[in-house]
Amino acid sequence: MYNSLWQAFVDDIEKYGDTTKQRQVLRHVIRTAPLEQDRIKFAGFGQSNYQSREVGQALRTLNLARVLHLIYPITQTQLPIASDFKKRPRLQILDTGLLNHILGIQQALIGIEDLHQLYRGRIIHHLLTQELYNLYPYENYTPHFWVRENSNANAEVDLIYVHRQHIIPVEVKSGPEGRLKSLHQFIQRAPHPYAVRFLKNKVSIESYTTPDGKQYYLMNLPYFLMGKIDAYMDYLKSEHT
Repeated sequence: MYNSLWQAFVDDIEKYGDTTKQRQVLRHVIRTAPLEQDRIKFAGFGQSNYQSREVGQALRTLNLARVLHLIYPITQTQLPIASDFKKRPRLQILDTGLLNHILGIQQALIGIEDLHQLYRGRIIHHLLTQELYNLYPYENYTPHFWVRENSNANAEVDLIYVHRQHIIPVEVKSGPEGRLKSLHQFIQRAPHPYAVRFLKNKVSIESYTTPDGKQYYLMNLPYFLMGKIDAYMDYLKSEHT
C-alpha cells in the first residue's frame, strides 16, 4: 500500500512541469526530499547540479500540492508571526508513516524505548510537527521554528506554538539545562516566562533562570500529548501567572 501511494505521488507530480527540465527537477526533488535531515539549501539540492531557482520552483510546487511542506523560521518572539523567507527552511513530508516507509526504517520502530533514538531524532520531530498540523485541520496552518543567527553564535528552537497572545518555544528532547541555551535566548527576549519540552517522561514543571537572570517555567510533556498542548499551556499559566 505504501509503495502504491508513494509511486502515485511520484508519477503524478510530473504533470506540474511545463517543460522537460521542470519535470526532471520535480522528479529529482520528490525522490530526494525524504533524505534531507535538517534545514535545506535550494542550490545543489539532493547532491544535484540544479540551481537555486530551479529547485525553489519545484519545492514550491510540491508545497502547493501538499506532498511536502516548506517550514520557514521566524526571528521574533512576539506576535504577529512573520516567516523569514531569506533563511533556510526545513522540509515536512506528507505523512510520518510514509516517510518511515521511504527511508526503510519501519522495523527499527519495533520495541524502541524512545523515539528520539531513531534516525537522530528526526522521526519524533517530524511526528510532533505533523501533530501540530492535525490541531488545525480546517485552516491553512503553517508551523514554524525560531532562529537567531549572528556572527558570534546561533540559536534554534525546534518549534513554536501560539497560545493566546504568546509565542511559546517548544523543544523536542533537548536534554538537561546545560543543553537549553537556545531556549534561554528565546525566553530572554520573550514577553512571558513559558516554554514546553517534549520527551519520554512524566508530566512535570521545572523552573529555570536564564544567564541574564530571567526566571521561566518549562513544562515537560510526553511525546503523545502534543495534541493536548493547548490545555496543558492553560494549566501552566494558571499555576504560574
